[in-house]
Amino acid sequence: MVLLVQKFDKFYSKLENFHHHKYNHQSQALSASLEAFKSHVSNCLSKLSLSSKTGLEIPSFSWIQQCFELLPISNHAFAKLVVAIDYPVSKWEAASVDEYLKYSLNLLELCNSISSSLSHLGKARLSLAHALTLVENSSPSLALKHLKPIQPKGLNKELRFQGNEEIGKPRCPNISKQAVIDQALVVMQGMVFWVCGILMSGLVGEAKPYLEMRSSGGRFVDSWLPGLDLRASEVIVERNGVLKEVKELDDAVAGLAAAIGTGKSSDEAAEELKRRLEVFEKLVEGFGKEVDCLFNKVLAGRNQLLNGLGQQK
Repeated sequence: MVLLVQKFDKFYSKLENFHHHKYNHQSQALSASLEAFKSHVSNCLSKLSLSSKTGLEIPSFSWIQQCFELLPISNHAFAKLVVAIDYPVSKWEAASVDEYLKYSLNLLELCNSISSSLSHLGKARLSLAHALTLVENSSPSLALKHLKPIQPKGLNKELRFQGNEEIGKPRCPNISKQAVIDQALVVMQGMVFWVCGILMSGLVGEAKPYLEMRSSGGRFVDSWLPGLDLRASEVIVERNGVLKEVKELDDAVAGLAAAIGTGKSSDEAAEELKRRLEVFEKLVEGFGKEVDCLFNKVLAGRNQLLNGLGQQK
């Protein structure tokens, strides 16, 4: 009987060690997946800061487009993480599902705000192109009425990072799949909304959107790349978010208006404005297509998730 008990204890000890080893291995694998996700996001931000030292002097379309490219990259990285740890949305806790749905809705609204601002810039370009046509048709006095600096469109609503930071706080010392998803959600939201603040400040020509968004997103970015948020903030506030290309276009408009007003030859100034308008048109249209593409992808993913949740019920 004693021998049987000893054998049982030995077997139970081996089984316990096996489960402990298996749990440790899973925990290490989950930690590695989460760190790989964080590292990927951090590396993307690092490349942005390294490749934009001169662009930071005057925010430009190339700068905000580089920022925008981080949005689909972060979404894709998050989707890969979900697959890597084999933890589909159907297994998430309700609070995490709600948080992701809220995040995707905020991102859709931000895409709409960006599209609205781009549409406003497009209309301003058309007005200037009409003025240029009047100059070419020997009606410079009429053209002066349309040769005005671009007036960026303000935001219809305030931008706020509404992420639930409690979601990302570990609730136990041992990492779990749910904890990985929660922490990754916080990382993704912090980075995405910080980037969106930069985008909107550039498009509306004022620092307010960035200052609103950085109050939450900025501290996440600064924890990965100390100083990046501060440098971006200094430049955006100093330049009031005005894009390099908008400033160049306004300078060309002022140059043509001055030439007409003094009665001097306006051919050279008109040619400069025409060139600036052609470049501006390509930038606005190209950026608009990227925004529409992201909007459609986020909307499709959100609808797919909602349909799946409806079927579960």
